[in-house]
Amino acid sequence: MDNAMLYIRHAELTRERVPSFQAYPFDLPVIRSFNRLAFQKRVTFLAGENGTGKSTLLEGIAAAWGFNPEGGTLNFSFNTRSSHSSLHKYLRLAKGVRRPRDGFFLRAESYYNVASYIDQLDEEPVEPGEPVKSPLIKNSYGGKSLHEQSHGESFFSAFVHRFGGQGLYILDEPEAALSPLRQMSLLVRMHELAEQQSQFIIATHSPILMSYPGADIYLLEGEGIRPVTLEETEHYTVTKAFMNDRAGMLRELLGDGGKG
Repeated sequence: MDNAMLYIRHAELTRERVPSFQAYPFDLPVIRSFNRLAFQKRVTFLAGENGTGKSTLLEGIAAAWGFNPEGGTLNFSFNTRSSHSSLHKYLRLAKGVRRPRDGFFLRAESYYNVASYIDQLDEEPVEPGEPVKSPLIKNSYGGKSLHEQSHGESFFSAFVHRFGGQGLYILDEPEAALSPLRQMSLLVRMHELAEQQSQFIIATHSPILMSYPGADIYLLEGEGIRPVTLEETEHYTVTKAFMNDRAGMLRELLGDGGKG
């Protein structure tokens, strides 16, 4: 695919503007060596071990686009705790020829705050003399407060009801609250939206999600980022090895405690 048709064509670190590569987040090995990440497909995955910087990089891309660092749509401006890095200030995004009609930044760790912000906005009274209040925001998430749903249900409500197509969707570990069956359902929804001219950039540990056909997978490791196949990821090989020889793996991990 011609990446000019994608909403984000590449993300580039303006290294000459970075004040110091000895301070966070620029001291992270992957960020310290980062130059440019190109996007070629409608679905791109960032994979890597905990602490490699994939969530930091994803957050930087989302904030550089204009999303609230805690998540939500471009219209969400709440700030529960300023824990995001300054990386977005030093990222330059090359945008495609089209603008998305929709967008969402989903962060597993702060989705509770997004749900609270939606409830807060819906509960604000209409001031005297103001027009009739607009439809409740929760109607765009299935008509039920996200706090009245399980964590997994609230995640999936966003995917099914809020994501409307022709959108830029940046997702940080969306599998965190989803069962394997729900992860497969998310694959179906992703495909529907990708067919509707949407672009996904996803940081994940899930081999199920990374199985999406034709997607690009970038592995963050050591001091670099490189393209890999699903079968080359540790997420896939470890999961496969464990399920193929569960008893042997448990004996290896637990010693005598793994007998049975």
